[in-house]
Order: sequence, then C-alpha cells, then structure tokens
Amino acid sequence: MNKKMNLNWSVDEITGNMPDISSMRSKEFQVKETSNTELLKDYLKRLGNGEDLESVKKDFVQNFSDVEASEIMKAEQELIKEGTPITEVQKLCDVHSALFHGLTKEEKIANAEKAVEESLKKEERSEMKIMPDAYVRKHELAKALRETKGHPLYSFTEENEKFSKEISDIRGALEKGEDVSKKISDFRQIAIHYAKKGDLIYPLLKVRYEISGPSDVMWTVDDEIRDELAAIDKESNHDEEWINRVQAVLTRADEMIYKENNILFPICAVNFTVEEWYGIYEDAKDYALVYGIENRWEEAEKYVQDKKNRHKAAINESEIVMGGGHMSVAQLEAMLNTLPIEITFIDDNNINRFFNEGAKVFKRPGMAIDREVFSCHPPKIEPMVRSIIESFKNHTRDSVPVWMEKQGKPFLVTYYAVRDKKGIYLGTVEVVQDMQFAKEHFTSI
Repeated sequence: MNKKMNLNWSVDEITGNMPDISSMRSKEFQVKETSNTELLKDYLKRLGNGEDLESVKKDFVQNFSDVEASEIMKAEQELIKEGTPITEVQKLCDVHSALFHGLTKEEKIANAEKAVEESLKKEERSEMKIMPDAYVRKHELAKALRETKGHPLYSFTEENEKFSKEISDIRGALEKGEDVSKKISDFRQIAIHYAKKGDLIYPLLKVRYEISGPSDVMWTVDDEIRDELAAIDKESNHDEEWINRVQAVLTRADEMIYKENNILFPICAVNFTVEEWYGIYEDAKDYALVYGIENRWEEAEKYVQDKKNRHKAAINESEIVMGGGHMSVAQLEAMLNTLPIEITFIDDNNINRFFNEGAKVFKRPGMAIDREVFSCHPPKIEPMVRSIIESFKNHTRDSVPVWMEKQGKPFLVTYYAVRDKKGIYLGTVEVVQDMQFAKEHFTSI
C-alpha cells in the first residue's frame, strides 16, 4: 500500500491510471507524445518572442484539432517535468481556446471542459481493458472509503456534493436574473476545502509517494479559483462581464470536483496507509467547517487518543537541561503553547521539526512534521521560502519580517536564522503574531 511510485504528472496520473500502463504503450504512441511536446515547446517559444497569439492559434488548430484533450495535457506535463515553469505552460490555455468554437466565453469553456472530461473517460476505459483488476481495485477502494462514515474521503465527498448543488443553484439564479451576491459569498467556503487538500493531501502524495502532479498543477488551479471567487465577491459592478466571470469560475470549480472524485481520491485510496488517513482526519479538525459539515470517525478517534496517551506518558518522565536552567518536557511544551504566537522550527536540512500547539491562522498539520518544508507550500510561494532559507544559510540575512493582512487583521510574520554560539546555522524559526492588539492600542491613544 505504501510503496513509493516514481511518478510525475503524466496522463496516467491525470486520469488516475495505475503507473504500469505507461510501459505498455506502443512506440508509435510515444513518438506521437514526443512530437506533441516539441510542438508545444515551439508555441511557447514563439509566444515568448512576442509573436501574435492568433498566428500561434492557427498552427495549434492545424496540428492538434484531432488530438485528444488528455494527450495535450500529457504533453504539457512533460514540459513541466523537463523544467518549464508552470506559469509559462499556463500560457497555452489561451491557445487551447482556438479548438473550441462556442459563440460565448462560457460556451468555449464548457466545450473545453467537456472535451477534457470525455477524453479522461476514454483513458479510463482504456485502463479497464489493459489492467482491469487494478482499475476495479482502485475505484472500489475509493468508493469504500467514501462510504465509510467519518473517513476524510467521506467528508471530502460530502463537501463536493454540497458544492455541486450550490453551483447548480447559482447557475439557475443567474438564468433567472436574480442577485447571486450572497450565494457567491457562501460558496467561497470552497477555499477551506482547497486548503485542506493543499495542506493534508498534496504534500503527502508528493513527498511520501513521489506523485508530484497534484501539488504542481491542481494546487495552482485551486488557488486561482479561490482568488477569482474573492475578486468576484468584492466587485460591486455586476454587469455582463461579471456574470461571465462567475460562470467561468463555476465551470472550473465544477471540473475540479470531477477531478477530485475520479482522479485524486482514487490515487489517494490506493496509496495512503490507514495511519496516514488517521492523521489527515485529526489534522482536518483544525479547519473551519464547510457548510456546517462535520463527521466523526470512531476508528480514528480511538487511534488518536491512544497515541496522545502514549505521548503524555513519555513526556512526564523527561527533563531538559539547558544553559539557562532546566524543566520537564511537559513544562516546556506548556510554556511554548502559552505564548501568543505561532512558532515553527525548520532544521538545517529544511525539515519541519516543531510547531507549537493551539489555534492557528496559518495551519500547521501534524503530518507535516519530518517533511521537507518546501513541499508544504503552493508552487507560487515555494521560491520565496527557498530564497529566505538560502539567505540564512549563506549569512546574507538574519531575519526577514513580512507584514500582511489576514481575516481583516494585521499580522507580522518574521523568519529568523537560528545559529549556535559559533554562528553555525541550525535552522529557521518562523514566528507569526497577531498585531491587532497593537493597532487598537495606538489607535486609541
């Protein structure tokens, strides 16, 4: 169950196929894939050199009009595998639209999504023929977990069912010309669902099982949907363009539901161990409820409580001696949890080693302990984190303060280089502090 698979985000992974299928493909198909990849590389290069988009679209239609949508996705993922930045590959989305000839923007998007969905279904039928036992096992296992009361996949699926209903309701209201502002605001709860995927599922797939596609691609799409919903919610001018944007983001959210249910969840089902599911269940409690959906998994509750009891017994017998004194592990743990700050320590090998406990604005799932810190951040944030840590290691900086607003409050996030008395780098500590109290204090003076 927990054997590592050396996978990248290929069409096998996109469709939820088992990895062995790729080795069964014909040489002719592999040559075809290579040709498609080289063509897409050429399109990107031409766009980068400033060539007119319409000119590139024309050639794209000529070469890809009879190509399955999933094959195009495969070629794009090969580009990512070879090191092409995701932001560059995403430029091809504008080129894709040339294949779909709906009269409106919504029709084009709908046709595109339909083509991809049909292509994915075709790939699944292919898997059924080549490896029927593996295909059946994967989807039966995913179905069983989705039907297990309280299991994370049960809750994720229940949330998706609610999202699907809300999408249908919003679309219906738009057709009637009704105001959907309140519905859009409520629908933004999907960001909580995406945050749980980003913190609890994507990093585990990437680090433990070397399945990098979801974290490289799906995570980025999640963020784009979340950000677009936030922008739409803030917009006061609900004109035709606004309605078009609503329809477009609903289509993307709807397609993500399909990908989760038919691709992501089956991949997780055949890889994650029961202990990992227990961890996901426990960590998910730190997130706000989605539409009030809350489930209890008794099997996991017992496991987690037993683990906590063992931890409590162990720390009661331990004492730490330091230069400034000594205290028990229980005392140290309680002291760190009392401080009104969020603390994260990453060691000199970039591994998450410690989080203090308590309610957090920036979620820190327990499963992230002993995992590389970079895997815990979405693709667009990872370069910044790498840059900060590298500057600490080469002694060009000792701290990096970052001010931001979250949940309507000001926060100060400070990264500090941790060094011993000889100046040797031992790691990085991140400190998050809610500065609302300071704002209120100085405002009242």
